[in-house]
Order: sequence, then C-alpha cells, then structure tokens
Amino acid sequence: MSIDKMFYKTLLESLFSDPFEVEFWDGEVEKYGEGESKFKIIFNEHISKADIIRDPSLAFGEGYMTKKIEIEGTIQGVIESLYNNKESFLSNSGKYADLIKRMSNNIKNSKENIEHHYDIGNDFYKLWLDDTMTYSCGYFRSPEDSLTTAQRNKVEHILKKFALVKGQTLLDIGCGWGELIITAAKEYRVKTLGITLSSEQFAKVNERIKSEGLKDLVQVRLADYRELKNIKFDRIVSVGMVEHVGKKHLPEYFEAVNSLLNEKGVSMLHCITSLDEGGTNTWIDKYIFPGGYIPSVKELVYNMSNYKFYLNDLESLRRHYGKTLECWATNFENALPEIRKTKDETFIRMWRLYLNSCAASFNCGNIDLHQFLFVKGVNNELPWTREYMYK
Repeated sequence: MSIDKMFYKTLLESLFSDPFEVEFWDGEVEKYGEGESKFKIIFNEHISKADIIRDPSLAFGEGYMTKKIEIEGTIQGVIESLYNNKESFLSNSGKYADLIKRMSNNIKNSKENIEHHYDIGNDFYKLWLDDTMTYSCGYFRSPEDSLTTAQRNKVEHILKKFALVKGQTLLDIGCGWGELIITAAKEYRVKTLGITLSSEQFAKVNERIKSEGLKDLVQVRLADYRELKNIKFDRIVSVGMVEHVGKKHLPEYFEAVNSLLNEKGVSMLHCITSLDEGGTNTWIDKYIFPGGYIPSVKELVYNMSNYKFYLNDLESLRRHYGKTLECWATNFENALPEIRKTKDETFIRMWRLYLNSCAASFNCGNIDLHQFLFVKGVNNELPWTREYMYK
C-alpha cells in the first residue's frame, strides 16, 4: 500500500458521522462505518498529502471543482455528515486568522471584491433566484411558502420592524437588485436611497425605478457607504452586506451608520454570523467571496455598544437561510441547460459546491443568520413587542 493511500485511509476513518464508501484512484473500494452507506466519495486522482495538510478546505474544494473528486449522493448530505462529526478536523478547517489580519477592504478593494461576485451578470442570477431577484435569506412563515413568497415575507418582516411612517427616509447599504427600497417606497411612501458597488445591480435598480414610476421616492447610487457625507436618514438597513466589510473595518461601518443616522433613528443589520471569531474559509475566500469575513454576534454587539447604540431586538433566522439555500441549489440544477450556454463545468461545480456547502453550514449550526435592530439614542416610540407585526 502506498504512503498516500495509507494517509487517506487514516484520514477518512474519523471524518464523517455517517457510514460511507470510498473508491480510490486505483479502483479499490473501502467501506467506513456500520450500516448502509449514505454516500460514496470517488477519488479519480489522488490529491497531494501536502496540500491536504496545508489547507484541507481548499484542497478538497478544488479537487471537486476539477473532477479529481466525485460524489455519489448529495453534496449537502456529505458536508452535513462532515459537520455533524464534531471530532473531525475538517469540520473546523480553513479558518484564516492570519489572512484576515492582513486584508484591507478599503474602498478600491471592496469594489473589486463585490464586482468579482455580483457582476457575474444579471442574466446568470435571474436563472436561479426568485422573481424579486433577492439574494439573501428568505423568511418562511410556513414551510410551504415558495421562495418568492419567503423573500417578500423577509422584506415585509424588516420593514415592519422599522415601524415606518410616511415621509421618513431610509438608506439601504448594499441594496442588491432593489426589492427592499422599492417595496418601502410603494407601501410606506418613505423616501429611499440604495447604494451598491455592483454596476450590474445599479443598472437593474435604475431600470426598476423607471418602470415603477418611483423616481420621486427612490434613488440608487454606485457608491461605498464610506463615501456618503452630509446626509441623514431615519432608518438604515443592511441586508447581507456587512459580511463583505472585513474584520478590520467593522468599527468603520458602525461609525458610518452613526454619522448617517438621525437621533432616535433605527438601523437593521441582517447578516450571517458565527459563534466564534475567525470568519470563513480559504476556498470561499478564493473562489466565491474575496475579502469576506463572517463576524461573531459578540463582535457586532461590542461595536454597537462602542457607539452607544441601543440593541432593541435580536432574532435568529438560521433555519430560514438553510431552506433558502436549498431552494437556490434546486433552482441552479434546474437551470443548468441555460447556465451551460455561458459557463464551463468548473464554474458550475464551484457554484454547486458553494450553494450546497452553505446550506449544510446553516443546517448544522456552523453559521447563523441574525437580524439586529438597534437605535441611536433612546426611542420610546417603537412598538413594545413583535406581536403588532402580523395582526
């Protein structure tokens, strides 16, 4: 037996929580665990032992992308089995504490990082997002809700927490394709401004504003939140954006919110969170979200308290994001005939792995999704409970 194969067999023995099979590059099949196998991992080629030891997340991610690894069974199921085995070294691999100390998400780098992910093209995202083109966690008031319903529920859930009054002003930092700012303007008659660093999103939002006849109430700018000066808002929302800020720049984000928010103003931070500091993994950083960092709840609350914000409400939507990602993964597979017209197989396998691994991460509690509602100063005019929201 080769040294490489001995290394693999030893590694695989304690990797997953379910029984499984492995087929090695020479055709040998090995079964692990008791009972019926839940999945099979096929190594078409061996991956260097040095690469696995150096960064297992990156090594296995690239191995799947380049077809060195195949999976029989669901990718989500394999990754959940990995994460459910808390003793597996891979379940916590890929943290990059040294890297995040060196990264700088200044305005120039932030724009480049956002373009890497969001400017793949509106046509691509339209193939597998819902009708509202919302690329963030939905809110399933019922398990039977469609993805479009869940996304509209999410926007409604956020806007109701804001207790909006006609004539107020709202800023959306990282407005995506504009669903929230357009809904706020139409339903509550508030004046909204959305900002984005994606030229594709900027073009689409402008198109929507024009078609909806909302130019008097809705504006969108191609701008970084740090570029907004001498302007104030009653409400500030950020949905799935702070994950792009970076650990080093979290205080800068809250400083900007503090300077842009009116006294007694309310802000909502809807974002992915982690239990511990340390962020994401190197495969995600290299291929999906360069410059990304998932903050811990503790880090965010600490930064809020530094600016004397009052934390009014905190809610976890972890399971909602797991279900959202499962919907996206299904839509992605159904759209493959169209996607293959413009994207190669490496790109497809990369996105398949991304969507399924993220669904597994939320379902297993590796990461969470929280909504933080916080206030600048004392505001005794907000509703006492959440009960008012759905009466």
